[in-house]
Amino acid sequence: MNNRIQWRNIRFVPILHNRMEFAAEVRAQFHEFQPDSVAVEYPPTLKDKIIQAVKRLPLLSVVFYEEEYGDYVYLILEPTDGQVEAIRLAMEKGIDVHFIDRDTENYPFFPSAMPDPYAVKRIGHFLYCQSFFRLAQNRAPAQEDILREKTMAYNLQRLSRNSERVLFVGGLYHAPGVLEMLESPQTEVIGRRKREAVSIAHLHEDSSRELLTEMPYLAAAYERARAQGETQNLDRLKIHQELIGEARQQHRRRNREELTITQVRILNRFARNYAFLNGRLVPDFYQLVVAARGAVDDNFAYELWEIASEYPWQTERPGMPVLRLGAEDLYLDQKRIRFHRKLKTMRRRLVSVPYKGRYGRREREKWCREFGKFSICSYPPEDVVIEGYGRYLQKKAMEIKTEEATSIEPFVRSMMDGIDIRQTIREWGSGKIYVKEERPMRGKVGSVVVIFDPDYPDKEGKEAYPWRVTWLGEHEQESDMSFYSTPAGEIMDGPGISRCHYGGFMLTYPPMRVYDIWKDPFFDMARSKPERLLMAAIDYSMERNVVYVAASPPSGWCRSFAARLGKHIIYIPIGVFSPVTLKKIREFHVLDGHHVRRYAHRYIKNG
Repeated sequence: MNNRIQWRNIRFVPILHNRMEFAAEVRAQFHEFQPDSVAVEYPPTLKDKIIQAVKRLPLLSVVFYEEEYGDYVYLILEPTDGQVEAIRLAMEKGIDVHFIDRDTENYPFFPSAMPDPYAVKRIGHFLYCQSFFRLAQNRAPAQEDILREKTMAYNLQRLSRNSERVLFVGGLYHAPGVLEMLESPQTEVIGRRKREAVSIAHLHEDSSRELLTEMPYLAAAYERARAQGETQNLDRLKIHQELIGEARQQHRRRNREELTITQVRILNRFARNYAFLNGRLVPDFYQLVVAARGAVDDNFAYELWEIASEYPWQTERPGMPVLRLGAEDLYLDQKRIRFHRKLKTMRRRLVSVPYKGRYGRREREKWCREFGKFSICSYPPEDVVIEGYGRYLQKKAMEIKTEEATSIEPFVRSMMDGIDIRQTIREWGSGKIYVKEERPMRGKVGSVVVIFDPDYPDKEGKEAYPWRVTWLGEHEQESDMSFYSTPAGEIMDGPGISRCHYGGFMLTYPPMRVYDIWKDPFFDMARSKPERLLMAAIDYSMERNVVYVAASPPSGWCRSFAARLGKHIIYIPIGVFSPVTLKKIREFHVLDGHHVRRYAHRYIKNG
C-alpha cells in the first residue's frame, strides 16, 4: 500500500472535481480495494436528489436549491466527476453510500491553482497527490473549510468503526486537513440537518454545450469507455486527435476543403504552446478552438466546436422539468469566442456569427427530410457573382492571348506599337532599345469552363461530386450553366436551403440554348466529367475561343475536337487565381422553390 493514501481501514482517493483522469482513478481503486461502503464529499441534505440524478446518467441532471438570502445553488452531475463515479459503482455493487460533508451556505469561493489533471496519466495518482500535499503544508484554511473538514473527519471515524473497508472520495484541496484531523478524536459539528425544496431538473442541450467542466466530446468518450470497462486506457491527447480527425471529415464534407498535414501540425503546436503559456500540459476546449481558428480558419473552428460541444445523450423528452443555465448562473469566468465564418454573399466580407443560437443537428436533419418537395432553383445574388467571375475569366483570357501574340524586337527602323520599357531596362547594358509588335487576336471569348476537382471515381466507383445538373438562364443577362457538384439536400443551411460545392462548371452565353449535356448522347465519348463540360463548352460557344481553367491542361483529344469545330481552347492554370476567391466561387446554394428566395438571405447571410 506504499502507493496508496490510507488511514486505518479507510482508502482515500483525493480528486479534482469533474476531471476525467480522476474519475478513471476512482474506478480503478474501487475495483482494487473492494470496499464495503463508500463515502463522498456531498452533504446528506442533498442525498436523495443526487442519487436520483446519478441514476439518470448518462442523461445530465441539475440539483438546485435556494439559500437563505435568495441565491440559488446549482449542482451539475457530470459523468467525469470522481464522486459521481464512486456513487455509480456503489449502486451497481449494492453497497452503502454515505454523504459526509457539511451543508454550508454562502460558501466562499477561493480559486486555488491546481496541477494539470493530465499529470495523473503520466506520473500516477499517488505522486500527484503527494506533490500537492507538500505545497499545502503552509495553507491557511478559511473557517468554513475547517468546519467542513471536521465534519468529514468525524463521519469517517464513525464509518471506520462500523465497516471493514471504506472508500472515501473527496476534493484534493480538503484531503490534507481531513487526514490531519483523523489523528485525533473529533466531535460532531453543529450544522444543517435538513434542507427544504431541493429540486432536480434535466440540463438543457444548449446549456450542456456551455457549462460542462470537461468538453462534452470528452465526457462522451469517458461514458462509452466506462460501458466497456476500459477507462484506464483513456488518454486526453488521443481523444483530442480523434476530435480533430472528425472535425476534418466534417469540414471536408461541408466545405469541400481538405486540411493539409502541415495545418494539423501547426494546430497541434499552437494548442500545445497556448496550454504551456497558461501553466497546463494539455490544451483545454477553448484553447483547441482558438488554435483551430488560428491554424486553419473560422469555418474549421466552428466544425470542431460543434462536434466537441455535442453531448450525444440529450433528449427531447427527459420526463422532468428542463433547466437552461448560463455561465453567469454558476459564477463561471468563461472565455467567449465568436466565429466569423466565411459565407458566400454578394459582398466580400466576414459575417459575425456568435456560437449561441446556431441551428442544431435536429433542425438540419428535419430540413434534409423536407428538401425536394418543390422545383429547385438558384440563389440570385450568387448568380450575379458567378456571372461576374465568368466575365472576368473571359477578360483574363483575352489579356493572356494578346500577350502571347505580342513580339518584342530591338529597335531598328520602326517604333511599331511602342517601346517595351521592361525589356529595354533588362537589356540596358547592351545599349539597345526594344519595341513591341501586337498582332490582332482572332475572335472573341465565348464559353468558360472551371474545374476545381476532376472527381475521378475511386476503386469502389464512388464520386465526391455525383450531382450533375444543367440550368438555363432565367433572363438575357444570365448564361446557361452545366455543372457537377455535391448533392442538393445533403447539407442544409435553412429550411429549403441546401449548401453545395462545385466540382466543375461550364458557362455559355446567350441563354436558353443548352440541352442537358449529361443526357446528350453527343457527348458520351467524353472520358470524364471535365471533358464532357469542355466538349459542351466548345460545341455551344458562339465565339472562336473557349476558356478552360483547371489544374491540368486539356487533353490532346479535346484540342483536336475543338480544331474540327473551328474553335480554340485557352488554358489557364487554376493555381494563378486567388484561393480565397476560388473558395467563395465554389460554394453555392440550391433553393427548394422560388418562394424560398423571399427569406433565403436571412439564413445564407447568418449561416
